[in-house]
Amino acid sequence: MAYDAELAERVRALMPAGVTEVKMFGGLAFMVNGNMACAVGADDLLVRTGKSAYEAAIEAGAEPMVMGARTMSGYVNVAADLLRGDALADWVRRGVATAESLPPKPPK
Repeated sequence: MAYDAELAERVRALMPAGVTEVKMFGGLAFMVNGNMACAVGADDLLVRTGKSAYEAAIEAGAEPMVMGARTMSGYVNVAADLLRGDALADWVRRGVATAESLPPKPPK
């Protein structure tokens, strides 16, 4: 499964300086200080919310992130229809804020 290149460009334009990109989960992840902030999939955006902001993200329309049979707490999937226009910037900000709140990971 390939990721949405147009959505990746939109996300890239919203990222702070120094962000790195890593292909993972069949998509393109954006890493802030070595921590994943969000990842672009085929038709959605995976956003790292952390446990404290998880419920607010669900209330804003995101879906729980499920990998296999396991629901990943602290991560949500945001459908393409919630990423139109300026709404994308809010979701990216959520992911970046969560990644920035974590201790930096050394580069591999």
